[in-house]
Amino acid sequence: MIMKIDPDMNAAQTLLQNGAPTAIALECGLERLSYAALRQRVRQAGGTWQALGLQRGQRVIVFAPDSIDWVVAYLGVIWAGGVAIGVNPRLGMPEFTLILAESEVRFIWCEEDSVAALSPVLSDMAPAPTLIVSADDASDWTQRLNQAGEMEAVLRSSEAPALWIGTSGTTGASKGVIHAQRVVLQAHSFAAGILKLDAADRLYASSKLFFAYALGNSLFAGLRAGATVILDREWPTPARVQEMVKQHRPTLLFSVPTLYSKLLQSGVAAQLRNQGIRHFVSAGESLPASVRQAWIEATGLGIVSGYGTSETLCLMLYSERNDGLLRPTPDTQVRYADGVDAALPQRLWLKSATNALGYWQRPQAQADGFEDGWYCPGDMFLRHANGQLEFAGRNDDMLKINGRWVSTLWVEQALGSAAGSSVAQIACVGVRTTDGLTALALLVSAAPDQQPVAAERINQGIADLPNYRRPRWVHWVEALPLTATGKLQRARLPALHEAALESETAAA
Repeated sequence: MIMKIDPDMNAAQTLLQNGAPTAIALECGLERLSYAALRQRVRQAGGTWQALGLQRGQRVIVFAPDSIDWVVAYLGVIWAGGVAIGVNPRLGMPEFTLILAESEVRFIWCEEDSVAALSPVLSDMAPAPTLIVSADDASDWTQRLNQAGEMEAVLRSSEAPALWIGTSGTTGASKGVIHAQRVVLQAHSFAAGILKLDAADRLYASSKLFFAYALGNSLFAGLRAGATVILDREWPTPARVQEMVKQHRPTLLFSVPTLYSKLLQSGVAAQLRNQGIRHFVSAGESLPASVRQAWIEATGLGIVSGYGTSETLCLMLYSERNDGLLRPTPDTQVRYADGVDAALPQRLWLKSATNALGYWQRPQAQADGFEDGWYCPGDMFLRHANGQLEFAGRNDDMLKINGRWVSTLWVEQALGSAAGSSVAQIACVGVRTTDGLTALALLVSAAPDQQPVAAERINQGIADLPNYRRPRWVHWVEALPLTATGKLQRARLPALHEAALESETAAA
């Protein structure tokens, strides 16, 4: 059931309205903050931003590792009527400069160790955003926060911008996705409806808060339910995930296929059995069937795989099945384009209160993806019985080879399943041959000390495929390029194939 949306609201205020005053809202390391204390600090942060001169609709970048201070500063921007933008603190300055130039932000909130890198960038801008530094109890931000009065939340139209999220850049340059105040209203629909999230739960996402997956499905969903959200300043590794589970005892764990695979290969997955985790959730990329099955064997629990985008903030489709077939999450509507053969892979339209308003200064992409509250991602799906959907990759991943449709994703899944744990990464890409035809190239990274086994299994997997799905080239590489959120950078695969061809030709 789609809830009624009030005409005026404040997204930060809505997020904080349900938690019991003494319940723990946030944990990070040894620091814990109750809902009562979080509400007070966000009201103070709003007052601080207002005193600094932030006006309604002005944008603020939060450029720092995840922390309780990160959440307070971010929600404080929204509380004061501004628009919050979380940016990967590991982003290089050339990429960050592009974001600054395009987004026209008023302030940048960061920690002391970022000042040296940011100052030269800002000196070349006119007008330059104001740098607000938070490092310790002596910082200007902290002093202002402690001295600020508590302000009432600035109410805005439910359709007014509250936050931006950058797309992951898997197929090219990142785009600024603009989300409205209403984005938080149903942020907990998936977790509450499918995972049975309630106030007793403890949510931990290995992904960081600048990534829509963690922001929407862990932080926003957890706060809406009055639950505890666990944060971590450190970058996720198998050892770090194991440490976080041991220290904080999450009941819901959100991660990505690449890390689930590493957890299996390192043996950490088996250590997560009987640790109090009720559900493991995967998103960001398609979850290989081999990883799904291996996870059940290691932990005794399946992985709930989900599909969502920066444009939807939260997961819109999910699967608890071994076959990976997807169905809509609660409060998500799905429709299909008219006149498209239901037997063919196709794009679909999704609708929810978490859908974005659109893109910043991308009129062509806006026209292609947004229409009357609906969003149409560039990914392709096959329709199955009972409204179930099979993810088939992006529209440019669907190729016609020997007159037959082939998804590079299907090839990756089949060969990834055949190789099992002997392979660390695998990707398939369509390329042009010298005679102008389309063919497949496979790029593979073997798990440590597994190259001979991996090669044997890949070769057998290829032999088992129909001819039109067999890669013409197999390139063994050290690693595949990933985005900051851990997703495969598919736009770089053709060049990687060409480089591998040149190298192999020179060595022959």
